Amino acid sequence: MDIFYIIGGALSGLILGGWLGKVIEKGKLKKRKDDAEKILKEAKFKVEEITRKADLDSKELLYKLRVDFEKQNFLKRDELTGLEKRLMQREENLEKRLDFIEGKERELRKSEINLKNMSANVEKKSQSLEHLIEEEKEKLKKISSLTPQEAREILLKRYEEELRGDKAKMIRDMENAAHEEAEEKAKEIVSQAIQRCAVEHTTETTVSVVPLPNDEIKGRVIGREGRNIRMFEMATGVDLIIDDTPEAVSISGFDPIRREVARIALEKLVQDGRIHPARIEEVVEKTKLEFDKKLMEEGKSAAYEVGIHNLHPEVIKLLGKLKYRTSFGQNALQHSKEVAIIMGVLAAELNLDSRIAKRAGLLHDIGKAIDHQVEGTHAQIGADLLKRYGEHEFIINAAGAHHEETEFKSLFSLLALVADAISASRPGARRETLETYVKRLRQLERTANSFEGVDKSFAIQAGREIRVMVQPNRIKDDEITILAHEIKKKLEQEMDYPGNIKITVIRETRAVDYAK
Repeated sequence: MDIFYIIGGALSGLILGGWLGKVIEKGKLKKRKDDAEKILKEAKFKVEEITRKADLDSKELLYKLRVDFEKQNFLKRDELTGLEKRLMQREENLEKRLDFIEGKERELRKSEINLKNMSANVEKKSQSLEHLIEEEKEKLKKISSLTPQEAREILLKRYEEELRGDKAKMIRDMENAAHEEAEEKAKEIVSQAIQRCAVEHTTETTVSVVPLPNDEIKGRVIGREGRNIRMFEMATGVDLIIDDTPEAVSISGFDPIRREVARIALEKLVQDGRIHPARIEEVVEKTKLEFDKKLMEEGKSAAYEVGIHNLHPEVIKLLGKLKYRTSFGQNALQHSKEVAIIMGVLAAELNLDSRIAKRAGLLHDIGKAIDHQVEGTHAQIGADLLKRYGEHEFIINAAGAHHEETEFKSLFSLLALVADAISASRPGARRETLETYVKRLRQLERTANSFEGVDKSFAIQAGREIRVMVQPNRIKDDEITILAHEIKKKLEQEMDYPGNIKITVIRETRAVDYAK
């Protein structure tokens, strides 16, 4: 019985164990299934994520490829545009060269035609000459039967008719030669007058600069609460400019006499070191008295240089003032001396009194010394001054009429007009403004640089020459002549300039190597 119970218990345990194993196996299978489904979901999610990332990467790569393509396409388009422009420029240059060559060919054809015509004319003349020789032979045969007296009369009658036209032509030639010689003689006289009078001229300015030993002196010039500078400006009638310029102050004023007095007085004050209102007033008054003496000395020196004597003291002082007066950059005193010398030369050539001519030339602009104080033109003011100080009528009229404001009463007035124009218009007499000068130089270089193949250009000799450097790989030796001609034509069309401009085109090829 026990065995059966044991066997039955064992079988029950086996059955129960098998059932439990199946239950446990089913649970494990279900868990594995769930895990498998979870893994599949995660794998699917990762696949979708990878796919989405791959899609984004592909789109980004496609965008980069498209941008690179467009960039390369843009660069190629620019390159093609540049090539097209260069080709068009070269085509234009080729057309210009072809036009130039065609013009030369036309000239050659004309020359050939002219040569043919000349050869034909030579043949005709040789034939007519042979015919004339035959006629002369026949006439000589007839003349041989005449007496010497009869032959002489026939010859004289014949040559008289032939020489009548030659005589008229000779008279006309002599008249033309006389006119030309007279014109050349006049030019020679004027040129001699200019050559014998080469004086310097100063630049017109309204500012004088006074150097200082150090910047500390500026504070002393200004003074406490600016009293020194106010006193100085009141005493001199100018403006004192004290700025950041190192070791210098500027004096500004339209009256050159006051400006010069202020400059000298300030230099004395700086040198002395005692700068206060009372000292400033004392030094300015003393400087004015000394400057009056200096004006007298300058006037006497100018009169002595030209050879003029017995001038009124006030006239001498006014001449001294002209040293500090300028017109278009030309010093008025130097201009007056120049006009005096030119008038003296012209008067000597015309057999006039050179002393009166020189005196009139020296005093013709005397009115400019006080034209900022008296109403009227400087010619009218000068004539009134000279009349007041008892000058000769011819000299008074020369001063008043040298700008054709009054009627000429003598040849000296006409000479004053001519000499004044010569002095003012001679080369270098009056300056060109710096701005206009620089603008003209820049325009010269800009015009030259506008041509294809030009590397650099330099305006030199104060704008009288321009040197053009070309690129040797783009301009050949035989093309630089054409380029110079084209630059010349463009300058003539676009610019106004005095005199001539020399155009030099330079092409340089260098070969450089190094020995090791």
